[in-house]
Amino acid sequence: MASPIFTDVFAALVSVVNSKIPVIGDLLLRRLTLQLKIPANKPQLLASVKFIAHLVNQQVVHELIALQLLTVFLEEPTDDSVEVAISFVTECGSILQDLCPLGLHAIFERFRGILHEGEIDKRVQFLIENLFALRKAKFQGYLDVHPELDLVEEEDQLTHEISLLDKIDSEIGLDVSSRIQFRRKRKNQTKKRMKRRGNKRRDRDKFDQSSRGNLQDDYVKC
Repeated sequence: MASPIFTDVFAALVSVVNSKIPVIGDLLLRRLTLQLKIPANKPQLLASVKFIAHLVNQQVVHELIALQLLTVFLEEPTDDSVEVAISFVTECGSILQDLCPLGLHAIFERFRGILHEGEIDKRVQFLIENLFALRKAKFQGYLDVHPELDLVEEEDQLTHEISLLDKIDSEIGLDVSSRIQFRRKRKNQTKKRMKRRGNKRRDRDKFDQSSRGNLQDDYVKC
């Protein structure tokens, strides 16, 4: 999320990992969902929802979660929440149109209602109008998955689904455990390096002593 321009690439990588180790995809979804519940500035929020949108495109995240998020963003619309919702639909609207057209239609009806209410900023109203135009063009220019990033066969895809209302466990203990394991591994590697250096030093000393002994023997013989 630190590099939004590569979000689709990161999502493709997650899709590959998720097909082999599904618990990673599940944990990532839970943590992203928890992150959305923490107050954040708009750029951070835009980056988070863009990542989730591309995980929906890769079918790592279920499309119903996308509809839940959009419902939350548009329930009590503000300029920022509507703009985030527009960005989200822009990124994953193509696949939502294919998988759940009725759900997407309901979201656009909500956008239409917000537009008619006229209580949001003119700039955001203009963004909504552009989104309707994009939908009419069938989200042209916003493919759900670019061919070069379609890396997982359909039968190998594993899709995760949670409810935003559920109590979510981020399993923070895994991070602590990982850090402890990393420190132990680094400590063991340091010990091994020191041991190898000590062995090399002893071997060098033995070689020097042996060489001096041979030179003394040769000198005596002479």
